[in-house]
This record gives sequence, C-alpha cells and structure tokens, in this order.
Amino acid sequence: MKILVASVPAPGHVNPMLAITRILKADGHEVAFHTGAGFEARVTASGARFLPLPADADFDPGNPFERAPELKTEPPGFKWLRIALERFFIDNIAAQHRGVQSVLQDFPADVILGDDMFFGLLPMLLGSRLKRPPVALCGTSLLHWPREDGAPNFLGLPPATDIDQRDEYAAIAQEYDEAVDQPAGRYLNQTLKALGVGALAMPLFDSGVGLADAYMQLSVPSFEFPREVPPSVHFVGTPPIIPGQVGLPPWAHELDGSRKVVLVTQGTVANHNLDLLITPTLAALANERDVLVVATAGGRPIDDIPGPVPANARLSSYLPFEWLLPKVDVLVTNGGYGSVNQAMSFGIPLIGAGLTEDKADVNARIAWSGVGINLANNAPTKDALRAAVRTVLDQPRYRRRAAQMKDEFAAIDTPSEILRIIGQLVADKASLRSEPVMTGRARRGARQR
Repeated sequence: MKILVASVPAPGHVNPMLAITRILKADGHEVAFHTGAGFEARVTASGARFLPLPADADFDPGNPFERAPELKTEPPGFKWLRIALERFFIDNIAAQHRGVQSVLQDFPADVILGDDMFFGLLPMLLGSRLKRPPVALCGTSLLHWPREDGAPNFLGLPPATDIDQRDEYAAIAQEYDEAVDQPAGRYLNQTLKALGVGALAMPLFDSGVGLADAYMQLSVPSFEFPREVPPSVHFVGTPPIIPGQVGLPPWAHELDGSRKVVLVTQGTVANHNLDLLITPTLAALANERDVLVVATAGGRPIDDIPGPVPANARLSSYLPFEWLLPKVDVLVTNGGYGSVNQAMSFGIPLIGAGLTEDKADVNARIAWSGVGINLANNAPTKDALRAAVRTVLDQPRYRRRAAQMKDEFAAIDTPSEILRIIGQLVADKASLRSEPVMTGRARRGARQR
C-alpha cells in the first residue's frame, strides 16, 4: 500500500508522525513523508521517502515565530490565538494544498495520513470523496471538538460543574467567537474561495474531526473531557518513542535511584524564553537534597539556560526519552501534548505551567484527570513550583492515578489499531468505488422504496 504522510514542520507534529511511519514501514507499506526541509535526515532514517513542502509552506523549526514575531511579546489571550490561527495555519493552506497535489502526481497514494494541523488537506476534505484518497488525521493536540458545556478550546477551562458556570462559559464563548473564530473564519473562507472551494461552516480546528474519514487521537479517553464525538474518532494511545535519536548524557550513571528525578522541559516551540519554566524550576529545587533535576532545552544549547546551575541539576539540549522516562518521578512541563501523553504512558505524574498554543487546555486536563497539578500560569514562581513538586512527590494519590493512566495506555495496542483503521479506510474506499453510479431519478426511487 502507498501511504502519504503529511505534517507541519514542527517537532511536536513530525515526531509522532515519524513514529507512526515506522509502524507503517514495519508492516511493509511504501511511505512518502511530506514535511519541511529541516526534517529530511530524520525522515530518510525512518525508511520513508522524503518529499519537501513548497518553500512558502516551510519554516525554520528552530524559529517558529519567524512568521509572527509579535507573538513573542503578545500575552496569551484572544488576540494571540487569532494571530496564531491566521499566520501559522490559514496562511499555509494554499501552499500545503499545492504541495500535496504535486506529490500525488508522482506518488499516487492509497491513503493520506496527516497531522491534525496540516490544514492543506482541507480543500480535499471539502471536495468529493470519490475524487481523492481516504484521509486519516492524527490528533497531536487535544481533541478539537465542541464541548458539551459550551466552553471554547484553548482557554484552559475545566468542565463546568453547575448552571452558573455554564452561563459563564456561554458568555466567554460568545466573546471568543467574536474575537477569534469569526475574524479567522472570514480570513479562512477568503483563502478557500481563492482555491475554488466552498466556505467552511465550522471553526478551523473542528474541521479535522468533523471532515476526516478517520481521526486517530494520540491519547486515551481518560485524558479527554467527556463529550459526544463522531464515530470517526478513535483513541489509539501514544506511538512508541523512536529509540536511538540521541545518545546518553555523560551523567547518565547518576540516575541510579538514589534520588527522586524531576524532569523539566519547555518543549520545542514555546522555549524562546527559558526563564518561564526551566530557570525557576532549577531555582525552586536547588536545596532539595533528595531530588535530582534534569532539564532539557528542547534542542537549544544548554548555555541558553540562564542563571546559576544548582549542584543537583543536570542539563542537556536533547535527551533519549526511551531511556529517561522510566527513571522519572515527576515531569514539570509547559504542556506539550506529546510529552505529556508519553509521560502518562510511563505512569509519571505531572506539573503543568503554560498558557500559549494548546497548553492551557493540556494542563487543565492534567488537573482534571488527577494525574498532576496545573499551576495555570505561564511564568510560575519558584515557590509555587517547589510546593507543587513536593506535593506530587509526597502525596501518593498522584502516583496512583498516573499508574492507572499507564494501564489504560498499555491496554491499547497502538500499532495494531493504527493499521486496522488505515486498512478499513482503504477497504471502505474500494467498496465506495464499486457501488453502481445512480442517476438522480434512480436515487429518488431507491429512497422511496
């Protein structure tokens, strides 16, 4: 089977799609991977054929704010979200769509597998299903679908517990719609019109769940707020971590179990200011004698981490998570969806502190699901961090809940589920093609019978 994988050129999206690529290759499929030039070596190492995005759809993953520099200083809020929607996603649709169409001429895929934010597939999804390959999307972020309490996504609002909170959420949702969804929707539909596609009648982020032939959420049901979702949605767990991407650090032998290990990371996107989380966490735990703090800079040089390095801290640009996570007692994170789910799959409790991108909602789920503490702050103080870490280390309920989540992940055979869903899509498409073409009169007669 020929499978085209398409991903926006950002590590949090490419990494899980590469892990899925390895599953597809191991099953004997021919895979082409369509993403940014900066990931060519990693794609080639996976065994897939690398097909670069058009230059105007690509960006430097080390400088994600190049296209929207104002977001570096813009505080989290409605304006931040609207600008991000327009610059990072809507502005890329035309070039991504053009790239996919060009790729399909050379690589006639039986199925397309995209990450949930590769909106260049949207024009195809809005068109005739008969004229395109089946499309499956992978939820590399929280499940973008309307909530039963009416709260908008991206604001970190936990599920409403009473009518007053629902009324409060309704007011927030109206303000959100006017400030974010409506202007972004108008901008989006101008883009779609220029591509000869009709208007989208739902928010951009809902469109993946609403339109894809299958939607594979890279998590487990217990980490998602309760709601009714379309039957196309499947929770498939988290893909296995790709091993051997980076070697062991020189201090690897120190993780010998004699001290609790606290891992802190700001991921690979919201790490332009390491003072937000890494620096205060190092300071917060500097005097905790029973703790070894491990900090990863998400690909940046460790010299970029400001401030003094405490004696109980160990720093690295990147770390092999397949080696590290089994040794970690607590993860302090700004809320990257992939790393949070990986941590839970190893039974690690968490402390979340981040408000940009999807991070407020990811961290809200950390608290709601019981696997950790949400500090609900983009720049927590060292006192708040110290108190949170000690609470999670010293109160067994967080470890117990994380262990339950680990069991839920372990109950899902992620490779088998992904292969089953993709195989079913291809079979459904073959069945659709074999159905006789009926005239309008014949269709009306069939309905009447």
